[in-house]
Amino acid sequence: MANYDDHNDSIHVPRFEESAGFYTTSKRSYNMSRIRSRNSKPELILRKALWSKNIRFRLHDKSLPGTPDIVIKKYKLAIFVDGEFWHGFDWKKNKERIKSNRLFWIPKIERNMQKDIRVNRALRDMDYVVFRFWTQDIIKNLPTVLNQIELFLETRKLWK
Repeated sequence: MANYDDHNDSIHVPRFEESAGFYTTSKRSYNMSRIRSRNSKPELILRKALWSKNIRFRLHDKSLPGTPDIVIKKYKLAIFVDGEFWHGFDWKKNKERIKSNRLFWIPKIERNMQKDIRVNRALRDMDYVVFRFWTQDIIKNLPTVLNQIELFLETRKLWK
């Protein structure tokens, strides 16, 4: 991943409109409108698994930077479920796979990555620990994800 930490200013993303040279089909536009930022399937899977292990949490706490998907305030843990496309999974390789509207999507995703770094820093400054899980990790390796969260909670319980 490029070092987006060095950017002081937010990356400029052009408006996605035909007048700016961007074009999308109505079918693509419809598909994109169906993508949810909250309550995604991987997020629901993780929440259900945490709940079944008696791990209680809050959702989308707007009082915290970045509005984490899951928050366990007692242990100062913020959990994000990041989509691979939107948050730049394996960015150096996958950046080249974007074929259409590159002038929009590349800055958009890089700005998201930059924002993730700023949010992580702001939460750490508030003494929160930040976990970011890729959606594919939750779907394919849920026991590993749960184990990581449980280990953290166990170590935090020892500190209190």
